[in-house]
Amino acid sequence: MFFWRKNKNSSQQEREEAEDRIVHDPKEPALEPPLEYDAQIDPEFAKHELNETENEVIDELEEIPCADNPAAPVKKQDDMGGGWLSRLTGGLSKSSGKIGGGLGDLFSKRKPDETTMSEFEDLLITADIGPATSSRLVEAVCNRKYDKENCTREVQLALAEEIAAILSRTTKELNVEKAENGPRTMLICGVNGVGKTTTIGKLAYQFHYRQHKKVMMAAGDTFRAAAIEQLQIWADRTKCPLISSEIGSDSAALAYNAYEKAVESGVDILMIDTAGRLHNKANLMAELEKISRVLKKKDEALPHEVILVLDATTGQNAIAQVETFSSIVKLTGLVVTKLDGSAKGGIVVALADKFGLPVFAVGVGEDIEDLQPFHPEEFARTLVGLSN
Repeated sequence: MFFWRKNKNSSQQEREEAEDRIVHDPKEPALEPPLEYDAQIDPEFAKHELNETENEVIDELEEIPCADNPAAPVKKQDDMGGGWLSRLTGGLSKSSGKIGGGLGDLFSKRKPDETTMSEFEDLLITADIGPATSSRLVEAVCNRKYDKENCTREVQLALAEEIAAILSRTTKELNVEKAENGPRTMLICGVNGVGKTTTIGKLAYQFHYRQHKKVMMAAGDTFRAAAIEQLQIWADRTKCPLISSEIGSDSAALAYNAYEKAVESGVDILMIDTAGRLHNKANLMAELEKISRVLKKKDEALPHEVILVLDATTGQNAIAQVETFSSIVKLTGLVVTKLDGSAKGGIVVALADKFGLPVFAVGVGEDIEDLQPFHPEEFARTLVGLSN
């Protein structure tokens, strides 16, 4: 095979030579080609700058990589409007439509009386408010007097007031203030698929960007292959550091080490993820108890919060989950997710009435701000179909 290259014509060669004379004066010495040489690297420089030890890297960090006044992640245009009340109304639309529509059918032409009480109670039970709570609510509502011309709305107002009273007895804000000896430590638990990792990410967003707290996450779910990667995505998104280990490592030891690093770094809040576990598997539940027990070796008050995440779509099964988890660890509050995907929003009322545990937050959508602190009056009015 032959290769050939077309020779430059004479006019092109003359033009290039003329250009070269303009750039480089013939009287100046010729340009020398660059000399190749071996770079000499000082051994001390190589030792300390190119191969830093872990201790040297840590010593150079003045604080954890969290901005004091961080800029919140840019929201999509769809997320900018509405506000929390509109998202709550939209998220509870299935539940409020069921209860509000049912009340309209029952009381649009008649007042509450003996004949309607049974149907009224059935309506509340189907919304997963629970038999015992539904019975008391019906009795309290039906004992009032109503105007026949505006009966439906008056019943809605009365029901919302009774529900708000139940919720208000247990409602309190989640304490996010730094503890005296270290970070406010929160252990997040729940069965598989309820949204623990997402809840941690959304809470971290609220704490970090809205309340300007320094937050650290710990990937305590060392059993599921994708768990660490999922939490890392949320850590990157919220600009919060993540402490993690290898798959299969001891989750209690990870929680212990994470607390030590959180103390050293001076963070305000440490959030520890845990493996999703079936509430009826004793051996897996024992691992959760071990995490709590190991943390108490650092401080008897740890963990400060044990938050159980519940999926609203499971309905009355959430009752069994709370009972089982409460027998293993001392729960301090609940987060109820996926209310937008269920007509069983009444489960929040049933949980508050039965266990007296505060509902710290409810989730009504997939967006980062669709998990918000719980407000009993707003929730009660929205649940029964009243406009806020």
